[in-house]
Amino acid sequence: MIQKVKMKCKGVRTYLPIALISISLLYACGNKTSKKTNNKEEIVQEVTRNDKVDFSYSEITGIGKDSVYNRRDPSDIIKVGNKYYIWYTRMDKPIRSGYWGTIWYATSVDEGHTWEEQGMALGLGAEGKFDNHSVFTPNILVYNGKYYLYYTGVQPTPGNPDKKFESNSTNDFTGIGVAVADSPDGPFKRLPNNLVVAHSDVPSDFDSYRVDDASLLVQDGKIWLYYKGRCIEHGKEGPKHTQMGVAMANKPEGPFQKYSKPLTEKGHEVLIWNQNGGIASLASLSKSIHWAKDGLDFTPSEENLTNIPMAPGLYRPHLENGNKVSGIPGWGISMRQSNGEAHLLRYEINNIAF
Repeated sequence: MIQKVKMKCKGVRTYLPIALISISLLYACGNKTSKKTNNKEEIVQEVTRNDKVDFSYSEITGIGKDSVYNRRDPSDIIKVGNKYYIWYTRMDKPIRSGYWGTIWYATSVDEGHTWEEQGMALGLGAEGKFDNHSVFTPNILVYNGKYYLYYTGVQPTPGNPDKKFESNSTNDFTGIGVAVADSPDGPFKRLPNNLVVAHSDVPSDFDSYRVDDASLLVQDGKIWLYYKGRCIEHGKEGPKHTQMGVAMANKPEGPFQKYSKPLTEKGHEVLIWNQNGGIASLASLSKSIHWAKDGLDFTPSEENLTNIPMAPGLYRPHLENGNKVSGIPGWGISMRQSNGEAHLLRYEINNIAF
């Protein structure tokens, strides 16, 4: 459990997880009073906490609004040399769903305000493979000098006479695959057994229908792959019950072993980052940020958030080939969609102690 400390300042009283309080915040008011009670010194720290975590947005160029293509589901962002790299799903308009997409990538030299699309990073898998119909929701990990591109794949609906994808709630299963390259510019090649996380065969499991949205980190010498799962027993109501899980491996290509139970509820998109010696996660459906010292036992640290980013990726320096940076700059790329249109935009997380 996360310890909590009582804060008072100018009539505002709140309880904050210690994990989210920075040293600068602890001294923000500068008024510390002490008094002895039963031979023990009780310290009351006066702290101004008028700001709630919120998000600001700005349009971008290059991969923003477009008259020809829709773009969605951006990866986390890494920096290689003087360039920032991002991967995302692209579809021809008016198609907006990632279930009919391929993976493309772009670079920026100005912290994500201006992007230049570089080309396709990963196309469809071979006929009969799990990713033969669409590849989407990519994410990236740099490990031992190689670039690992994780993604979700889906095949045409089994049994469909025209080999089309129905987007049903019964047998359109998804899986998470991986491709590897020696450079962020590719070429990315699928590994021989590149389906690294599959749906569970137990109908009551939280991930018995969908596994999607890989988000990576290296912890305790292992690769941790967080993902969202959806239970087949929920049918068409499945998106409302999406939960976050994690699988672990000794190396990026697996094999991955799933943790025995889901980690959070209402986690439709998966965004995680290193924070204050633990792992933080933004849960979109519950509009909250959760934190876990061990990366497993998550509890809410910020709740009732508003205007949260949709399907966000975050600039995470610790994804960069052994980069020991623990702080997060606090900006990323998310998506916005409406009426047949989906595009990417830049966001910043404000008033959070990274």
